[in-house]
Amino acid sequence: MRTSQLCVAIAIAMATFETATPAYAELGGPPTWSSSGTNNVTILAQRQSTASVTYSVNQTTLTSGTVVSEYVAQSGTVFAITWHGPKIAPLNTLLGTYFSAYLQGLSTARATMGGGSGPLSVQQSGLVVQTGGHMGAYTGRAYLPQAFPQGFSADDIQ
Repeated sequence: MRTSQLCVAIAIAMATFETATPAYAELGGPPTWSSSGTNNVTILAQRQSTASVTYSVNQTTLTSGTVVSEYVAQSGTVFAITWHGPKIAPLNTLLGTYFSAYLQGLSTARATMGGGSGPLSVQQSGLVVQTGGHMGAYTGRAYLPQAFPQGFSADDIQ
C-alpha cells in the first residue's frame, strides 16, 4: 500500500471510529440521548408502579454488543444503570464521578475476598455496584440509593 493510500485508510478508520463510538450514560448525570445526539437509544418503557413512581428505562447497545440500560428519573437524572453482554462495560465512563469511590470499594472487596476474581459487590452508603459473569457474558448494575424516586427500590432494577 502506498503512503497516500495508507493515509486515506487511516483517516477513514479514524472518522469511522469517531462516529461509531457510542456515548454512555453517566450515573448521577443526564441520560445518553440528551447529550450524545446519537440514535442508538431505544426507550423501553415509561414505568409507573402503584405508588405512582414514574421513571423511564432507556437502552443503548454499544459497539461491543454490550447492552446498557439507564433508569432515568422524571428530573432527567440517571439513578441506576444495568449492563449485560460479551464485553465488560466501561465502568469508568458509566460511573462518571462515582468511579473513584467504586475503585476504593473494589480494593476493599478484593482484599476481603483474598484476591482472585468472581462476582463482586461494592456497597457504600451512596453507591452500589454489583458485577458478575464470565468471559463472553458479563452482567452488572450500579445505582444511587439516595437518588431513587419515592417508592422505588433496588428490586425494581431489572
